[in-house]
Amino acid sequence: MPETNNRLWQQRYRDGAPQPDAFIPDAVVATLLEHRSVRAYLDRPLPDGTLETLLAAAQSAASSSNLQVWSLLAVEDPQRKARLAELANGQAHIRQAPLFLVWLADFSRLQRLAERREVELQALPYLDSFLMGAIDAALAAQNAVTAAESLGLGTVYIGALRNQLQAVSEELRLPPLVYPVFGLCVGYADPDKPAQVKPRLPQGLILHRETYAVPEQEAQLIDDYDRAIAAFFAAQGQQSPGWSRQSLERLKSIETLHGRERLAEAVKAQGFPLR
Repeated sequence: MPETNNRLWQQRYRDGAPQPDAFIPDAVVATLLEHRSVRAYLDRPLPDGTLETLLAAAQSAASSSNLQVWSLLAVEDPQRKARLAELANGQAHIRQAPLFLVWLADFSRLQRLAERREVELQALPYLDSFLMGAIDAALAAQNAVTAAESLGLGTVYIGALRNQLQAVSEELRLPPLVYPVFGLCVGYADPDKPAQVKPRLPQGLILHRETYAVPEQEAQLIDDYDRAIAAFFAAQGQQSPGWSRQSLERLKSIETLHGRERLAEAVKAQGFPLR
């Protein structure tokens, strides 16, 4: 077990240092540390009950005030997956995966309940409610990802589903007060195209104690991480400009949003004023 834990730690951080003595070994933690984004899937159906199992795991996540303002839309039809793939920058793994899940922030259920009981939901149009739906959906989805990986399945999130939110909403026939937060591919990973565990920023850059404090070695830690991520991609025959350059490039231009600069308009069209 110590050797396994150290391997998992090194996969995640690539810092050359052994795992800390305080690291607590656990099977669930091991599953989490093994997470990787799978973008190549086998043409192999999922076992019966997979969707229901993942949904049960998702519904076991925390929910703000127990409002449960999210829904799950499962897509298995090849033609619909193909159309969604095109709306998400042509990502082929959406077509490949036997199951594509769309995680929805969903206030329409409570709105219908309010209408039946003649109640006005005055807090619904405010930004916090919008965030609540997105957060609830994200918490639920991450539970489902952990469950899927513990069952030997691979997953990858699809944020590009928001590139053309209105078109996606029309394809899925979403009613007002429902919007797609992101998609998720689920399937058996293709062993001929294995996904690797991508190193993350060192804990020294992420962890703050008591109050926020910029670490003195921030620049050095980022430089070290740039080298680690470059080595990660090089081992897979790919080039990378490094985390720092890639991150800044991603945010310095509106063009890199690929349509998401119109997200507020699309969300408002779905019935959220975002006050």
